[in-house]
Amino acid sequence: MKILLVAATWPEIAPLAAHFQVPEKDFVKTEHFDLLVTGVGMTATAYALGKHLSSNYKLVLNLGIAGSFDRSIPLGTVLNISSDEFAELGAENRAEFLSIDELGFGRAGYTAVNNLLHEDVNKLQKVKGITVNRVHGDAASIERIIAQCNPVTESMEGAAVLYCCHEAALPCLQIRAISNYIEPRNRENWQIGLAIKNLNEWAIGFLTNT
Repeated sequence: MKILLVAATWPEIAPLAAHFQVPEKDFVKTEHFDLLVTGVGMTATAYALGKHLSSNYKLVLNLGIAGSFDRSIPLGTVLNISSDEFAELGAENRAEFLSIDELGFGRAGYTAVNNLLHEDVNKLQKVKGITVNRVHGDAASIERIIAQCNPVTESMEGAAVLYCCHEAALPCLQIRAISNYIEPRNRENWQIGLAIKNLNEWAIGFLTNT
């Protein structure tokens, strides 16, 4: 049984692909792992996983970059996003937000379920993430989402991966490197290159030793 690597975009896993000589395609099978590039966002991720998830995989490994609400975490840090939630899934009740859980229509939060005792995984800090359609870049909305969810990281795909794995009863792991802090949008402060470098170094080591 193999690992399925899942990433939203090719640049996020390009160094890994170059290391293992994987061609640039949306879905590639190799001897030890398969690689799926879904496209950005929850919908694209869920659709791609719907086509390729199967019980033949022993683990689904979601790799990517993320923003951090916690400024004590240095940019470039690789984290284990052990729980994630669909932060926008619900309804407005005037100024109050009602989650899908509160509405009684389902659940917003999911956990990355696995029994990995791998050293490369155990050394990573576990944090809570949120998944959004619109990344936060306004001070007022940042305050609101912190009060609502108290997240550490933000991405546009993570909870969709955990949801699909939950529904398929497959072990999963979400690993992300911090490229920026969640603040009023300022691209000059971003460290995307550093985050991608550190993420891929971790993933290459993990895949080599698994």
